[in-house]
Amino acid sequence: MANSKYDVTAIGNAIVDVLAHAEDKFLVEQKLAKGAMSLIDPPTADRLYGLMNAGVEASGGSAANTIAGLAGLGGKGAFIGKVANDKLGEAFTHDIRAAGVAFDTPMLVNGATTARCLIFVTPDAQRTMQTFLGACVELGPEDVEEDKIKNSQVVYLEGYLFDPPRAKEAFFKAAKIAKQAGTKVSLSLSDAFCVGRYRAEFLDLIKNHVDILFANETEITSLFEVDDFDKALQQIKGMCEIAALTRSEKGSVIVKAGETHIVDAEKGVKVVDTTGAGDAYAAGFLYGYTQGKSMAQAGKLGGMLAAEIISHYGARAESDLKQLAKKAFA
Repeated sequence: MANSKYDVTAIGNAIVDVLAHAEDKFLVEQKLAKGAMSLIDPPTADRLYGLMNAGVEASGGSAANTIAGLAGLGGKGAFIGKVANDKLGEAFTHDIRAAGVAFDTPMLVNGATTARCLIFVTPDAQRTMQTFLGACVELGPEDVEEDKIKNSQVVYLEGYLFDPPRAKEAFFKAAKIAKQAGTKVSLSLSDAFCVGRYRAEFLDLIKNHVDILFANETEITSLFEVDDFDKALQQIKGMCEIAALTRSEKGSVIVKAGETHIVDAEKGVKVVDTTGAGDAYAAGFLYGYTQGKSMAQAGKLGGMLAAEIISHYGARAESDLKQLAKKAFA
């Protein structure tokens, strides 16, 4: 499917991020689980927003970040996700289309507002996310665009979609269409707490539906309920076609058909904010994969993109990504 209209179609929560500095003391006072993503209701969203330091607003959402990164590299991407017909929804739509991504999901009218994620970045660059899903919960199977999935090399799904029930239905519909069309199914585990909520379902998914899995060290060890990365690595072998596992400063490990590729992390990166690092890695890897590059090259580009993202605030790139791709593939 190298001549597909799209390299990747991503399906995920369409969210506007609000990022701000916070001290660890604040997280303790507000009883926020450091480094995790937690779902919150509208009153909590309003209260925490009122307590935030001056912040930066940016379009986000895990799968949306990934597809925007892929487009920045020169890839052909499409996105399926739900926003409301409000100012944040208009901002999200403008941003993702401006990134070069096809986005045609109908806006929600007379319903919940566009989702937002309040991201508290502590001095150690860890991000603690409090997410109000808003319009995202209205994403349903009727929003799955069959033609986009059939005309893609890969459909990329985020684990966070398992939180809203109708989005989960959309998830399975997309996976079924992809399998019938010969489109590869890719899954990001998203978050260790997400894995804890849906462990059995994720394991079944990976065994029976997923071709390409993305997870970080915490997520993959949580999936198999082990305390050692190597134990998890042995268990994921053979469960899906490709598993790309990120390990922060230790780089990444890619497993495919009995082969194990170890990719070193980029050197000399000053970590400012880890928001979106995994999303960026997936963008780089999927771009390399859909361009027919080797596992090592795809992993290298993923690591380079992640390094770019963590060097500044926000989950969208600030550099010329096409130059990164040239360097990775040289």
